Amino acid sequence: MKLIYLIAGIALYVKVLFTSNSLLPQFLHSPIVETVVRDSGIPNAVSAIILRNRLYDTIFEVVVFTISILGVKFLLANEKPISKVYQFTDQPSIVLARLGATIAALVAVELAIRGHLTPGGGFAAGVAGGTAIGLVAITSSMDEMQAIYKRWNAATWEKISVLIFIVLAAMNLSGIELPHGQLGDLVSGGFIPWLNILVAIKVALGSWAVVLLFVRYRGLL
Repeated sequence: MKLIYLIAGIALYVKVLFTSNSLLPQFLHSPIVETVVRDSGIPNAVSAIILRNRLYDTIFEVVVFTISILGVKFLLANEKPISKVYQFTDQPSIVLARLGATIAALVAVELAIRGHLTPGGGFAAGVAGGTAIGLVAITSSMDEMQAIYKRWNAATWEKISVLIFIVLAAMNLSGIELPHGQLGDLVSGGFIPWLNILVAIKVALGSWAVVLLFVRYRGLL
């Protein structure tokens, strides 16, 4: 079954990743949308506004999300971990949760990489990634999830992604831009694709930290 899930997931991911964007121009009729798309070099006007026109606000949104994670850690600092975490142990629930996690993880990668071309983006990708982690958490050992989190240095990578995002955003705000490339190409839009990926990493890893904290101190129910 795992092999079938893997093959299906890879096939879906490849199809979505290389799907043509030929249908996008018919939706770009508004003069405002056309201006945003032309200036940003990407067909997704929403991502262009979030990561270019109002990038200053987005920086503080990322900072606020970071502070909220610190707030959760502070809130639960004086609480004792629960003695036993009750999780799903029946095989059908485990299979369905792991399948859902696989799909959510693939969606997260697709949204992060192509969020500047189609509906999606870094925040949506991070939420999908956090959902995948949550689905795995409800069917896995808490100690195992914590060990993986520490082994991959997820907390460190989360901080690094925030710092790189702020640096790239500051460069963009100061007028330094990468080449926009060809409209509709995977590598286009200057810094926007990279900002999308950094936001996705930040939100997914931050969600992972919050899920671990709540499961450890409050349980699943």
